[in-house]
Amino acid sequence: MSTSVSKAPAAKKPVLSREAMFDVIRGPLITEKATALSERNQVGFKVAIDATKPMIKASVEGLFGVKVTGVNTLIQKGKAKRFKGRPGKRSDLKKAFVTLAEGQLIDFTTRLA
Repeated sequence: MSTSVSKAPAAKKPVLSREAMFDVIRGPLITEKATALSERNQVGFKVAIDATKPMIKASVEGLFGVKVTGVNTLIQKGKAKRFKGRPGKRSDLKKAFVTLAEGQLIDFTTRLA
C-alpha cells in the first residue's frame, strides 16, 4: 500500500498589467506616522478600496522593483462633514502598509522604475 500525501495548491501570484498596478496603488501615504514607519522598513500607500493583499504586493514589487515580505491593510471610514453648508460625507479610504525585505528601500522623490 502506498501512501500519498496531497498538498494544497500553492496560491498563484496575480499577474497584473502596468496599468492595473497604477489602478491598485493610488499614491504614497505621506504623514508623520507613515514616515516614522520607514525606520521599521515599512512604506504606506493609498490603494483602491477593492484591492487585495496579493494584488497590492504584486503592484509594489512590479512598480518599484523591491521584495515585499508583508502587507497590512485598513479601511478608514469617511467622516461626516459639511460642504458649502450642506451635510455630506467624505469617501472611504483604504491604506496599505507594506513591509519590505531587509535592505530594500522605496524613495518617493525619484521617478518610478
